[in-house]
Amino acid sequence: MLPSGDLPFSQACENNKGPIYDVLSSVFADRRQVLEVGSGTGQHATFFAARMPHLLWQPTELAQNRTVLRPRCAAYEGSNLLPEQTLDVCAKPWPVAIPDALFTANTLHIMPWTSVEAFFARLATGRPEDFTMAVYGPFNYGGQYTSQSNARFDQWLHEQHPHSAIRDFEAVDALAEQAGLALLADNALPANNRLLVWKAV
Repeated sequence: MLPSGDLPFSQACENNKGPIYDVLSSVFADRRQVLEVGSGTGQHATFFAARMPHLLWQPTELAQNRTVLRPRCAAYEGSNLLPEQTLDVCAKPWPVAIPDALFTANTLHIMPWTSVEAFFARLATGRPEDFTMAVYGPFNYGGQYTSQSNARFDQWLHEQHPHSAIRDFEAVDALAEQAGLALLADNALPANNRLLVWKAV
């Protein structure tokens, strides 16, 4: 077990985990297991699993990123965090089952749009009928940025990776609808981010 100071760390995760938990504690109150897509440093997984012990939490990452995720997961002392798994949303089929809940943070604007489409297409099949999904990150509305900071962030994203961009809420919600999901809540969170919640219909 590594000392906490030696674990991979994201300041953004540290800043947003509390506000996200405030929403998830209600949204996932009746859920049994959560699949987290794109777990990064594991800060969300371990923070939420510790505070929602009724949930089994399944962290996942791309194969090349698991070395960042693994240390914090290995240091977790509870019994409700499953071993991290490899997951590429474009994989057919997914190597992990879809349980009754899914969480992902700051992923849709990083992955290419074709991967966003593949992600929602996978959710159209093979998930439980009683399914809830929570997605955290920045979104545009009506084709417009919600803040100047998001506009600057979007420009930075494009400079890093041409396929990355803040997604339009309407386009993402259309994919969710095609996957049989209905928007349950659109929560405004700090730093011009949103926590969108969909349920299967």
